[in-house]
Amino acid sequence: MKKKVLVIGLCTLLVCGCGKSVPKLSNGDDAVVTLSNGEKISVNDLYNDLKANYALDSLINLVDKKILEDKYKDKLESAKEYADSTMKSLKENYGDDLLSAIQSYTSYSTVEAYESYVYLSYLQNLAVEDYAKAQISDKERKEYYEKNIYGDVLVDHILVTPNVKDDATDEEKKKAEDEAKEKINTIIAKLKESKNVKETFTELAKEYSEDESTKNEGGSLGYINDGTLSNSYDEIIKAAFNLKNGEFSNEVITTELGYHVILREEQKEKASFDDVKDTITEKLANNLMTTDATVSIKALQNLRKEYNLDIIDSDIKDQYAKYIQNALTAAQKNNTQNTK
Repeated sequence: MKKKVLVIGLCTLLVCGCGKSVPKLSNGDDAVVTLSNGEKISVNDLYNDLKANYALDSLINLVDKKILEDKYKDKLESAKEYADSTMKSLKENYGDDLLSAIQSYTSYSTVEAYESYVYLSYLQNLAVEDYAKAQISDKERKEYYEKNIYGDVLVDHILVTPNVKDDATDEEKKKAEDEAKEKINTIIAKLKESKNVKETFTELAKEYSEDESTKNEGGSLGYINDGTLSNSYDEIIKAAFNLKNGEFSNEVITTELGYHVILREEQKEKASFDDVKDTITEKLANNLMTTDATVSIKALQNLRKEYNLDIIDSDIKDQYAKYIQNALTAAQKNNTQNTK
């Protein structure tokens, strides 16, 4: 059986590095360890133990590092900066306890090993993202464009937040929430009675809105679209797309900020397919990575095939095949559970 030259070379360096002659076993193998009772541990013994217990993970990381550093030559500096930034943040949080934290919460025994993992993970994520993007078809992109891409909408809103104290009971919280919703419903009722909705909305925003940054401008959020504002406004954007120009929301819109009523003033034409094609691809790829746990496994597996990975040692080669199959099976099981 052939053995990895790298591992044998490392073992040889360990026994030869101090300039001593290398003891031999009766079969001619180099000894790594000798004991006073005459027992010896050979290079083969060490290699076989490493192969059985640790070699596969180390080998996969070594292979991925070689491949990814070649494929993403232009991203290596970014990967290093990301690793540096991550470790700096961890050092600021944990101080002298960083090593202890790494050993407690990860499988790594040194700070340097964990930093190498962060660096490699950055490069692996690039490969997974590229793979996911490659799975998105033009048909999927165009369907998404037709159903989910809208022109920017000019939206005004009025925000009412429940007056809840930190130490409020559940009953007090519910009472405050009900009062806030009732205020929003009062605003909606006044809008329904209005002959000039825009003018009335502006007046009501100044009177009732608790969004200090917009109330004096009639509650204007400006032209907004998916991704324009923080996730806190997702429900507002969704509601705005379902209104017509000049319409206001007839039901309370709830967000983490509080309760809202909105007015949609106008909408621009949506961007061309070509202009948003890349954005759509990224969004669909991110969704694929989130919903399909097999993507990350397949991405790196395919990249290794692209680079003609050939594991010479038959035992490790068999371990690798089983590792991939087990990982895919577990990921598919996870997918099934998440869809229930």
